[in-house]
Formats: sequence, structure tokens, C-alpha cells
Amino acid sequence: MKKELLEAGKIVNTHGVRGEVKIQPWADSAEFLQGFTHLYIDGEPVRLLGARVHKQMLIAELEDVTEINAAIALKNKIVYIRRSDVDLPPGHFFIQDILGLPVIDEAGTALGTLKEILPRPGGNVYVIADEDGAERLVPDVPAFLLEKNLDEGFIRVRLIEGM
Repeated sequence: MKKELLEAGKIVNTHGVRGEVKIQPWADSAEFLQGFTHLYIDGEPVRLLGARVHKQMLIAELEDVTEINAAIALKNKIVYIRRSDVDLPPGHFFIQDILGLPVIDEAGTALGTLKEILPRPGGNVYVIADEDGAERLVPDVPAFLLEKNLDEGFIRVRLIEGM
């Protein structure tokens, strides 16, 4: 079952003395988070009154957070977005929806499950863990990542020697 609230970032600090917070985005970019009217903290909606991007962080003005002490109280809180507030383009998905999916090779042999996705300058790298905990790293490029099938719930990869 897909979660309705999705982790989107973390409040890492305050900004200024008027209650603004600095959010480290876990989404594609801080600009992505700028487009929301509400964020969710501790399961509760919080209206986003204003937001701007500064050094790849989102500087956010949140409703009812008008002074530094209120902002300090939010430090290290996880920020969520509502799935239904996002209109993903065809072929795009939320990373949280594929984590934990079984991974198979071209022949259909089970290799393990998708444990983590590592962002790297050259592209993402998928970490696949087998039942013994051994890990394989597979780059997110068409030559190796053949299929991400969310409807049927699996990821198909092509391995080469050494993977």
C-alpha cells in the first residue's frame, strides 16, 4: 500500500530571527518543494506562506512560526508532502514506491530487494541486498536497469561480471 504522506526533506536549521526554517530537500530539488501550499510536520498540515531557494536549501516561512524559538522547536523534524498534491509526469515515480521491491535479472532469477538509491554526480546507483545481506551496486542507466515495473512490483536488471 502506498503511503499518502511522503518524506520530502528535513528542517536542518533556522534562518534569521523571524521564524523561517531551512529545509534540506530529499526530493528532486528545493524548487520542487517551493510549489506546495502545505507541508506536513508530525502528520499535521502546515501552510507554506513563502519559500525561496538558497544554496540548494528551501528557506520556508511557515504559518504560526513567527519567531526564532518556534523555528528552533522544528529543527530536525521531517517534512512530508501529500502524494495527491503531486502530478507526476508519465514514467516518473516516487523513490519511496520502489524501495523494497524485488529485483530480478534478465532470466527472472531473484537477486534480492532494492535497499537504497545513492545519488551520485553521474547518476543514481541502486543498492540491491540479497537475503544474506550481501549488496550489489547497479547504475541507473538503461544498459543495466532494464525495467521498473511498479504495477507488477519488480525491478529487472542486467548484470555484468563483477556486479
